[in-house]
Amino acid sequence: MSKDIVKPSILPGFMELLPADQLIFNKMMDIIRHNYEKFGFIPLDTPAIEKSEILLAKGGGETEKQIYRFMKGDTDLSLRFDLTVPLARYVSQHFNDLTFPFRRYHIAKVYRGERNQKGRFREFYQCDIDIIGNGKLSIINDAEIPTVIYNTFKDLGFESFTIHINNRKVLNGFFESLDVTNKVDILRTIDKLDKIGKEAVVEELKNLGLEDSAVERIMEFINIKGKNDEIIASLNNLGIKNGMFKEGLEELTQVVNYIRCFNVPEKNFNIDLTIARGLDYYTGTVYETILDDYPKIGSVCSGGRYDNLAEYYTEQKLPGVGISIGLTRLFYQLREAKIIGENASSTLSQVLVIPMDNCIEQSINIASKLRENGIIAEMYSEDAKVGKKFGYADKLNIPFVILIGPDEVSDNKVTLKNMHTGNQETITIEEAVALIKK
Repeated sequence: MSKDIVKPSILPGFMELLPADQLIFNKMMDIIRHNYEKFGFIPLDTPAIEKSEILLAKGGGETEKQIYRFMKGDTDLSLRFDLTVPLARYVSQHFNDLTFPFRRYHIAKVYRGERNQKGRFREFYQCDIDIIGNGKLSIINDAEIPTVIYNTFKDLGFESFTIHINNRKVLNGFFESLDVTNKVDILRTIDKLDKIGKEAVVEELKNLGLEDSAVERIMEFINIKGKNDEIIASLNNLGIKNGMFKEGLEELTQVVNYIRCFNVPEKNFNIDLTIARGLDYYTGTVYETILDDYPKIGSVCSGGRYDNLAEYYTEQKLPGVGISIGLTRLFYQLREAKIIGENASSTLSQVLVIPMDNCIEQSINIASKLRENGIIAEMYSEDAKVGKKFGYADKLNIPFVILIGPDEVSDNKVTLKNMHTGNQETITIEEAVALIKK
């Protein structure tokens, strides 16, 4: 009687990769981690499962609808939906043991029960950095964050990208000067500009009950374009007396000047007054990063300044600034656009050692010597014809094969074949190491 076979499958909204893609994904993650550490951020890892009361302290909204929540015994548990709330809990809990400003990076999976659609995932990696201050935090930190973004995306292989920068105080102060009360609705409408176009935005603003003069001023404001200094000059020329607006403009001016001090090229960052992200969270500088050649992918790295990270867990005032790269979504979008992944290798191995005529022990010794010299080597130990062994190396795109047979053993040499050129020669192991490393 045959046993029932369960069809292998995964849940929709979850991603798993074949080896070639996983290697690319891991390399991207390593580049991001290296850049975060290069700027002095230290690693943090928190549990994937938190108490529901912690994750839902803010309460209500989309978060509660999307959270994966369950009971284990009498304990109400949830899977983390981002890395910011666990950071807030961590800093509050370990406040007396941390040194401020606290600079941390966190690369980990998060979980959201979103509606399944192409390019949106229910389990995905986020790569976050945050700088948390105790009571206050210098504006210089707001300028250092774009420097991290710039270095990271350069190392990921991108030349043409723009870090779009704005300041929520500039926006809020501007709206206060217009004496409008529904700022959040207005900002949400402005945020749709790229998606629905200017005319539709104007219509939506009017539907919010704004007078024509206010709509005209808003459209004039968000259409301020040009180089960074030109935009700052245009904002100054508006003559707005609102205190919040003036404070935000001063911060924006300082951030631009400090970014230049960090040697980020002017072509890679630009003031963009249409950015209104994090409507109920960010309080100062905000960022969105766009790949110039692939704008349809959307923002590949975003974040900003917030006044009080842990207001739901402590009386301590903990201002911060940070960004997040949604690595899973970024990888997926780049893969779909065929920007990465073409002709990728399915292995890390640089050499395949093939024993001939039962020269197993000598082959093990050669593989060990290769590894001692920093070369990634594997040995084909299965019983198969030589053609199949070479086929294995060819299929995985392993660049070199070393053959070890009786002649090689007696001469204390190896036969090295370059799988790309077909060139084959019998040489010493030291010469083989030099050629492989070349």
